[in-house]
Amino acid sequence: MPKYSFDAVIFDMDGVITKTALVHAQAWKLVFDEYLRLREERDNEPFREFTHEVDYLNYVDGKPRLEGIQSFLESRGINLPIGTPEDAADAETVYAIGNKKNTKFRDVLNTDGVEVYPSTKALIEVLKKDGIKIGVVSSSKNCEFVLEAADMLKYFDTRVDGMIAVEQNIVGKPEGDMFIKAALNLGTTADKSVVVEDAISGVQSGRNGGFGLVIGVARSDNVEELNKNGADVTVTDLEYISVDWMEKWFSKTLPALFDAWDNKDKMVQGYADVQIDNIVINPSYLRDPKEVLLAGKKPVFFLDYDGTLTPIVERPELAVISQAMKDTVTQLSKKHTTAVVSGRMREDVENLVGIEGLFYAGSHGFDILGGGVSMVQPEAQETIPLVTQIIERLKKEVGTIEGVIIEEKKFSMAVHYRLVADEHLELIEAAVLAVVEAHPQLRLMRGKKVYEILPAIDWNKGKAVRWIMKAMNISWEDSTVVYIGDDTTDEYAFRVVRGRGVGILVADGPRPSAAHFQLSSPDQTRKLFEMLIKE
Repeated sequence: MPKYSFDAVIFDMDGVITKTALVHAQAWKLVFDEYLRLREERDNEPFREFTHEVDYLNYVDGKPRLEGIQSFLESRGINLPIGTPEDAADAETVYAIGNKKNTKFRDVLNTDGVEVYPSTKALIEVLKKDGIKIGVVSSSKNCEFVLEAADMLKYFDTRVDGMIAVEQNIVGKPEGDMFIKAALNLGTTADKSVVVEDAISGVQSGRNGGFGLVIGVARSDNVEELNKNGADVTVTDLEYISVDWMEKWFSKTLPALFDAWDNKDKMVQGYADVQIDNIVINPSYLRDPKEVLLAGKKPVFFLDYDGTLTPIVERPELAVISQAMKDTVTQLSKKHTTAVVSGRMREDVENLVGIEGLFYAGSHGFDILGGGVSMVQPEAQETIPLVTQIIERLKKEVGTIEGVIIEEKKFSMAVHYRLVADEHLELIEAAVLAVVEAHPQLRLMRGKKVYEILPAIDWNKGKAVRWIMKAMNISWEDSTVVYIGDDTTDEYAFRVVRGRGVGILVADGPRPSAAHFQLSSPDQTRKLFEMLIKE
């Protein structure tokens, strides 16, 4: 058994590891003020200096270099051509400004040097000693140079920085791609990894990537902003974070929703083990469910099918939605935008639910239809022949074992073993693992008495939720996104909505989860819907 419930911790550099934030800000100020002075002298534009509090933190900090330049210039009503990476420093392009900033940054760094936050270094050393993998992610193209100057490069098992992002065409912050790439390089996944960030765009990356824990480091008196944008917890310094505390976060269980209804004390008790001095838990996690669900924002519902709208049954084809649940979801969908997000094929779950006007996301979100929009994940489409091949292989190897059910899907497959005698379980697991290990294009997820084999691509139910929200132009700020699910695959969605919506786990006993609250059964799910419909 692993020593801890998480495998890796991935740090931002500037402002988390090294005290280079002010060096960057100073270099940006030199470059932008110089350019703004040029426009004043040449074009008679009023000069307004570049400031740290307004301009650096809001438009530049944490973003890829070119995006940060464009963001600041647009805030001043300035549009420049992008140019090319080879542009001379005196050219009037986005690339030229970036090249000049790089020169200014190195000049300032060579003059003033670079310091390391002692508490960050101490935490990294403890993590390394405990066998936890360490990564660094930075939008800076000077990341390697800075870490070498600080004698810190030796601590990291992987580095994904601005240079690597360009070379490998990795999308930058606030998307989670750079952190996800680092987690993959470390041999793990987002759900078993921690992100440590001090920038708004960085904590947004951790949330968008579905990471198991996002720690915000408030170096600029910005606790509220970091929590609002995706931090699970915020500290002013990493001296307050320990490995044992991280393990408690990953191991915590949830308050029962109806026990906590209109009872904030129950919510606070649920976080008692991790609520210690100097660690600020995202306040949205401590609100009772009545306050969250009836706070005035319009709810948007994303619902799993098996185990959420129907009880878990011995065979997948027996999971038929009751007429009472169907009628209730129908009423809910007439009042609020509603989607069903299932591991089943989209056509199958659409037929099983049988309610018009819903979004249906099948195959863990690879196939989406509803609201006049549709999407089939292109990379998943390419794996269909391989999935067909492994279905036939596993049918031959374990399909004849009594009780085994092989569920065939378009983009994935599932091996159910709920009805299998114990003496066959080791053989089934070995066969499934052999298939996945033989094909790097595939990944394995373990659910309730089921092995799910899916394409090894960065797509899941959390990504599907974000895609639907964007496709329908539904604002996170103006809505309360409610995701209800029961299985391991739903944890991806719980992590994505955490801090900007509400996750509800359906389970008949305590279980660690990224959700906010817990219901015990589909009957309780229906009871909640009925309460919300009446409001």
